[in-house]
Formats: sequence, structure tokens, C-alpha cells
Amino acid sequence: MKTINIYALAVLFVSIVCFNTQMNGQGRYFDERYIYTQANLSPNLINPGAVGANMDHNILVNYRNKWSGIDGAPRTITMAYNGAVGNRLGLGVNILSDKFGELETFKGGLSLSYTIQSTNNQVGFGIGADYVKHGLAGFGNANPVDIVINNVLTGTEYFDASFGLYGLYLNKLSYGVILPSLISARISDIDIDTPDREIGFILQLGYKLDLHPDISMTPNIIMKKLNNVPTHVDLNLYFGFLQDKLMAGGNYTLGADKRLGFMLGTKIDKFNFYYSYNTSSHVIQDYNDGSHELTIGISFGGGSKQTPAPAQQ
Repeated sequence: MKTINIYALAVLFVSIVCFNTQMNGQGRYFDERYIYTQANLSPNLINPGAVGANMDHNILVNYRNKWSGIDGAPRTITMAYNGAVGNRLGLGVNILSDKFGELETFKGGLSLSYTIQSTNNQVGFGIGADYVKHGLAGFGNANPVDIVINNVLTGTEYFDASFGLYGLYLNKLSYGVILPSLISARISDIDIDTPDREIGFILQLGYKLDLHPDISMTPNIIMKKLNNVPTHVDLNLYFGFLQDKLMAGGNYTLGADKRLGFMLGTKIDKFNFYYSYNTSSHVIQDYNDGSHELTIGISFGGGSKQTPAPAQQ
């Protein structure tokens, strides 16, 4: 396999970010919601309206290794909790750590949702508050008096507020609308001007079809327009066997990384496990072994909503 210096890529990436910082004050590397390829299976990773969507308490760990086989390639780990904690109330907590070469991102978030239920429909309205820090672990022989580089080394901190809606109709049709970082304020003391930000959005839509008493098919689409990430659409199709005790499917991303991959998973009692692998049509694919993503989830107990909610799709 060909070799590539990931640190050279990281330096190039930071140079672009630094140039943008000088020109327009934009200190954000990217929107962290771009990372996940399994958000259709765990919508609470990106949608505050989806937290507490069933009566269980849920803990999950998500790990993604992008461009595996390259030293210093992006690696992301997310730990999250969500569950029903009161009458129609849901609570979500998540912590994300992402590292790409010397680039580091930390994110800690808290989400609250309020769910309205009827005989056929359930819809949750959520708000999420996040602390985000972007920075560098080091920058080699950078000039110590370079203000731009030193600002990045110090790190830039933000407070974000996001809004989301997530619904289930007849326990088959899932839908969601997210306004990520609708309110964003830099809280670190760095002397740069912050321009008006363009509002992004995420749209989710899926439908579960029962092909047989023990076989289901779920097409799902997620469209993302995010900060410093090209607008893209994730197309997902997966099948469930034996009441989802075995799951398998594929996914393709239009735009951004142009990812193509597959997913395998299982849901047994209170335990679920998903594994995804994908490649990209970009030139960098010639230098790596593809990308891997794992999600391990455990459910326990029960929330205190008035009536049981349909299971998340």
C-alpha cells in the first residue's frame, strides 16, 4: 500500500483553518455531527429531540477510526447516555474526543427533550447545550511569536445551543429536523472577529417495512448541511432478521467523502452492537484501508413516561 504523511495533511488542514481565521475569524474545524455514519441507528448522537425516545435508560460507546492504516489518522470516541427521567422528559449526556494528527477536538453536551404522544404518533422536541474546544497538541517548530499559530495551540472554546425534533409515526416512519449550533458563542479570550454564521440543518427520514414476520427492511436518509463540511446526503438501507436479532445493510454518501460501505449488527435483549466499514472514492483511499465504526449499547431500567414509546428506528 502507498504511504502518506498524515501530519502533512493535518498541517495543511490547519493552515487552511488559520487562513480562514485571519480572513474571517472562523475558528471552528468542523461540525462534530459529520463524523457519525450510524446516526440512523442511534439518532440521539445528533438529535436532541431523540433523547429519551423510549422508556429505557441507554448507555452507548461509539468509536470511529477513519482512514485506518495511516499513522495519525482521525480517531473519535463518543460516550453517551440518554433516557426518560420524568413525565414526558428525556435527558441526554454525551462526551466526544476526536484526534486527527495533532488536531484535537473535545465536546461535552447536555440535552433535554419533551415528548408528546398520541395513539399513532410520538414526537420529541429537544434542546442541546454543548461545550466545544478545538486546538492542537503541538505544532513542531512553529514560530513562538506567531499569533495565529499560538491561538490555535491554546485552543478555541465555544458554547453552542442546538434544537431538534424527532418523531415516530405508527412505529414505522421516523423523522427528524435538527438545527445544529443555532446559537454559537466563542467563550475563549482570543482577539479575532467572529462573523455571522450560516445556519445549518440536518433532516432525517426513515421507514420500516415488514417483509415477513421475521424480516424487515428500513431505508433511511439523512441530509446534512454543517459548518465547514460540504453538504452531503447519507443513504442507508438495512435489513432486520428475527426481530432485529441480526441486522445487515449498506450505506452510501452523496457529497463530502462519497462513502460506500456496509453495516452488521445485533440487538439481543438489552444489548446492541453495530459495526460499519466504508471506503471513499476520494484519492486518499489509495493510501488507507478504509474506515471502521463500532457502537456498543446497553439498556437498563425504565423511565417514567406515562405510556411506553415505540422503539427507535
